[in-house]
Amino acid sequence: MKILVIEDDKTTGDYIADGLRQEGRLVDLIANGAEGLIQATVGRYDVIILDRMLPDLDGLAILKTLRGARNRTPVLLLTAIGGVDDRIEGLNAGADDY
Repeated sequence: MKILVIEDDKTTGDYIADGLRQEGRLVDLIANGAEGLIQATVGRYDVIILDRMLPDLDGLAILKTLRGARNRTPVLLLTAIGGVDDRIEGLNAGADDY
């Protein structure tokens, strides 16, 4: 399984990527939104783990762009933004889980 992690916090991103790699997954870790969108567009991934608050381009913009381009790769929004309205907004934008 190949996973794209788009997370700007180095500690969090490394923790997630290392854990997934220990489970035998192939992981690409990107630390900003613009590069993450490019990688999500040109790469083939089984799942994308996406932060909402990113430099250059936020996670919701990435998600909306992917869904607008009919990219149906499952996306898990993993973020500290956890209000009910925020979760609804993320799911309505096309996230598979929040």
